[in-house]
Amino acid sequence: MLDPPILPMAAEARATLPPAGEPGSLVWQQKLDGYRVVVFVRAGRLYLQSRTGADLTGHFPELQEAAAAVGEDLVLDGELVVLRDGRLDFAALQQRARLTGYRARSAGRSSPAHVVLFDVLEADGRELLGRPYRERWDRLERLFAAGTLAGRWVLVGSTLDRGQALEWMDPAWGRVGSGSRGLWPSPPGRRTGRAGGAGSRSGRGRPRRGWSGR
Repeated sequence: MLDPPILPMAAEARATLPPAGEPGSLVWQQKLDGYRVVVFVRAGRLYLQSRTGADLTGHFPELQEAAAAVGEDLVLDGELVVLRDGRLDFAALQQRARLTGYRARSAGRSSPAHVVLFDVLEADGRELLGRPYRERWDRLERLFAAGTLAGRWVLVGSTLDRGQALEWMDPAWGRVGSGSRGLWPSPPGRRTGRAGGAGSRSGRGRPRRGWSGR
């Protein structure tokens, strides 16, 4: 079983998307403007780890309530976001990350957070880091289809259409970009590609660098 802290994959920004079909079969996903988090759900309890390994759990009590309803143990990779007036509000997210106790609970009611998920790292009591991304993505979709993940947990926007990915890079979307994931099998310990990043990580050692579009 995976334990925190886990080192997320690093992303390397790119101004444009790779050509269609390169470097292989790709799925395009939205890159959102939030905080990168690894979500640990154990026996209905939440541990919310930031990209740097900090514990964010106490700042977002509404996510603890959401974790209690999940009903199974999972480790998930995603982006923590706050929406206001239908758009991502990074300043509001930063403000919320400084609040604890009563103020955090109050802010959770007025400007609640969501976690947009793009990967599942552990499920069914098994670490999945060595499995191909296609398998992990299918498992994540099934968690949403079954209602295991809902409410504060949101599945990332995903498409096989490069044209749709280009639309996501349009400034009209706000602070939303696009990147890609490879669908080919990856060797053990690797996670290959994601919206906004490609690379590898096993929670042990140094991540390899990849690319993204924004």
